[in-house]
Amino acid sequence: KGLKILSIDDVRNLHNETILIRAHGEPPATYHLARENNLDIIDCTCPVVLKLQERVKAVYESITASGGQVVIFGKKGHAEVNGLVGQTSGNAIVIDSVESAASLDFSRPIALFSQTTKDPDDYKAISNFIIQRQPEAKVFDTICKQVAQRHKNLAEFTSSHSVILFVSGRESSNGKVLFDLCHSFNPSSHWLEETSQIDLKWFKDGDTVGICGATSTPKWQLEEIFLYLQDKISK
Repeated sequence: KGLKILSIDDVRNLHNETILIRAHGEPPATYHLARENNLDIIDCTCPVVLKLQERVKAVYESITASGGQVVIFGKKGHAEVNGLVGQTSGNAIVIDSVESAASLDFSRPIALFSQTTKDPDDYKAISNFIIQRQPEAKVFDTICKQVAQRHKNLAEFTSSHSVILFVSGRESSNGKVLFDLCHSFNPSSHWLEETSQIDLKWFKDGDTVGICGATSTPKWQLEEIFLYLQDKISK
C-alpha cells in the first residue's frame, strides 16, 4: 500500500512528507529532524515506552548533578533502547547481562532501568547484583506488566501442550526472549513466521498443539496458523 521502512538516514533526506513512528519510539533527535524537514508525524509510540522515556529523562537530569549514571538493561542497538539512550543525550550505559554490569563504576550513583520487553528474571538478577555492590542504587520497575505476565502464562501454556508453534518475526527482540522461554519449558517448540514453515512431521497422533507469539504478534497471524493446521490435520 505504499508504506516504506525508513532508516534515520532516509529521514534526513525526506521533506514535506508524513512519517509514522512505530511502537518502540524514537530519540528526541528524530523529532527535531522531522521539524526541520517539515515532516508530519503519526506517533505510534507505545504509551508504556513513552512514559519510560519521560522517566529516564527526568532521572538523568537529576542524577547527573551528583555525578550519577543512568544504566539501561537492554539490547544495544534496539530501537526502544536507542530512544531511551536519546533521553540522556547519548550518555546512558547499556548492559545486557550480569557480566556486563560488573564493569560499572560503583563509586558513582546508579539509576537502573530496563527495556520494557526484557525477561523479568534476568532484570531481577542484574538488579540484585548491582544492589549488592551499591545498596543505595535506584532500581526502577520498567518492564511492561503485560510482558511480565506473558512470561508466567507462557511457562504454564507451553508445559501443558505436546508441541508449541511460536509465531513471530525473526528480528523481534521480544520474540527471541519469549521463544527461548517456550523452548526451555518444551523442547518441541518451533519458531515460525508463516504457514509455509510448518512441517507436519512435527506432529503425531494424540498431540496437543499450542499456538502463541510475541507481544507484537497480531491475533490474525495466530488465527491463520490455527486454521491452516486445522485444515491439514483434518485431512
